[in-house]
This record gives sequence, structure tokens and C-alpha cells, in this order.
Amino acid sequence: MNEVSINKRVIGVDVSLETTTYAIVDVRGNIMAQDSFPTEDYPDINAFVAKLSDDVMSMIESNGGYDTIRSVGVSVPSANFQTGCIVNAPNMPWKGIIPLSAMLRDRLGLATAVGNNANIVALAEHAFGCAHGMKDFIVITLGSGLGSSIFSNGHIHVGADGFAGEIGHTCIHRDGRLCGCGNRGCLEAYTASKGVLKTACEVMEESDEPSLMRGVEHLTPKDISGFCDQGDRLAQEVMRRTGHILGLGLANYASIFNPEAIIFTGGITKAGKWLLEPAKKAFEEHVFHNIQGQIKFLMSALKDSDSDVLGASVLAWGVKEYSLFI
Repeated sequence: MNEVSINKRVIGVDVSLETTTYAIVDVRGNIMAQDSFPTEDYPDINAFVAKLSDDVMSMIESNGGYDTIRSVGVSVPSANFQTGCIVNAPNMPWKGIIPLSAMLRDRLGLATAVGNNANIVALAEHAFGCAHGMKDFIVITLGSGLGSSIFSNGHIHVGADGFAGEIGHTCIHRDGRLCGCGNRGCLEAYTASKGVLKTACEVMEESDEPSLMRGVEHLTPKDISGFCDQGDRLAQEVMRRTGHILGLGLANYASIFNPEAIIFTGGITKAGKWLLEPAKKAFEEHVFHNIQGQIKFLMSALKDSDSDVLGASVLAWGVKEYSLFI
């Protein structure tokens, strides 16, 4: 009887605007090895792919070799799982359509799947996080952009062309702020990082009231959250306005999909009650009345540094195995 070798580990990769993290993950979701490098150091996509491939190959060779690795999963904003491409990412340095899956497969010699970062987080939440056992939920990721994923009847809903769930690019304010996607009034333009900072500028311009925000040269949403905890009324108003408009957008979303829960992740959600309490209030005021009070708001229990890598590992397990080396 011939012995069949089963590769029991995969590579999970998380590509964000600031940092690219890559790891070896086993079948139980244990991270066996992990490292990272600054994404912004590689504005040319070919240089980025070369750097990532070289680093991943070095990690594999130092941790058991190629015969232990089954496949690769990659989490990246604006990615389309059906094509394996990054498509017109408004917040990433690489523009147009980037065939990232094919580029990595050709260099690594391993089956590679690429998925939208919000969908990847949903896979992680379902496999390892607070959505374990749920069949219908929504994930909202708030950071440099607003990512979202619809988990419906036990599966991620990707839509006909792979772009379902882009709640961040639905119009919440007619003729409103210009969004990175080119449209005006998008929810992302009010609730992601640049939107929060724009609201902060508006709030400070409207009032002469003292604020800790006024003394910060390079203000960040994290700064604003910290000032909320210190009792800064203008900072609290920034988060109240952000939460209110987020709640309106989510009420429309939930009225269509009727999820069991909405799970929040990403740096801006660390504002906690300052953001989520006004969001929940606006949500309950505007969601379809038959589901008022039925949908849970949950904070992800996964570490931000792990969730995308773990989700990418889940994606990798679903790829048909292939290798140039074994």
C-alpha cells in the first residue's frame, strides 16, 4: 500500500496599507511562524511580489520545507476571489487590475487564493471567533477603508462578479464628501480613517471650545478615541457623528440581509462605546421594525494581528492542492 503524504500546514498572508504579514498556520489554526514588512516600502507591485515571495520561501525553508505546505491564502483590500485579482483598490498603492494570485503562484510554485480582506475576516470569525456556529452574520472592518462581508446560510456571499458586501461604497449622503472610489457621499467617506479626521476638522471649525485635538500635528482616529476617554467633548462629538452615520448605513444593510449579528473589527472600532453606542442608537431607530432589538453588535475577540492571517489560512485550505515542487 502506497503511503500518501498530507501537507498539514498552509501560508496565510495579510496585506494592509501599512504592513504585510505572512505566517505558517497548521490545521488547528496555530500560527507556527510569523513575520512582516512595511507594504508602503514597495509601491511597485512587481517589487512587492518579489519581496513577499522571497520572504515566504525563506520562512518555509526554515520551518520544515515545501513538503509540509499545502497552499497559500492572501487577504488584501479590494480583492476578487473569483478572479484572484486586486481590482481598482482605492486605498492601496497599486492601481488597476493586479493578478496577484497568479503572480504569487508563479513565483512560489504553490496553489494560491486571494480574497477581499473583509471576507477573510469573516472566515476567521466563523472558524475561530465569535461567529463560530452562526450561519448568518455581517462583518464590518473599519480602518483606512470600510470593509464588509456577508456570511449567509453558512457561506460568504460574493455575488455574481465577486463584489458583494461593499457597504462602504453605498451612498449615505447625496452630493456629499468625495470618496476614494471616485463617487460622492459614500459611507466610507464618513466612517473610515480619513472620514473621521474630516469630521474632526469640521467639529473644531464649528466651535471655539478647547480640545486636546487642536494640539496634535498629525491627528489620528486612535488619538481621538483616547481623548474621548479623557473627557474631551469635541472628540466625543466626532465619534458621536461617526457612529450615527455608521448606524444609519448598517440599518439599511441589516434590513436587507437580516443577520444574527454584526461583528466589528479594525482600528477605529477600538473607540468602543464612543462609536458603537451612537451607532446602535441610530441603527435601532432606522432598522426594519420586525428585527429591531434582534441583531447583536459584537466586537471581534480575535487579535487584529492574527485575524486576517487566520482567515487567509482558512481560504488556503479551500484551494485545490497544487505544487511545482512535490
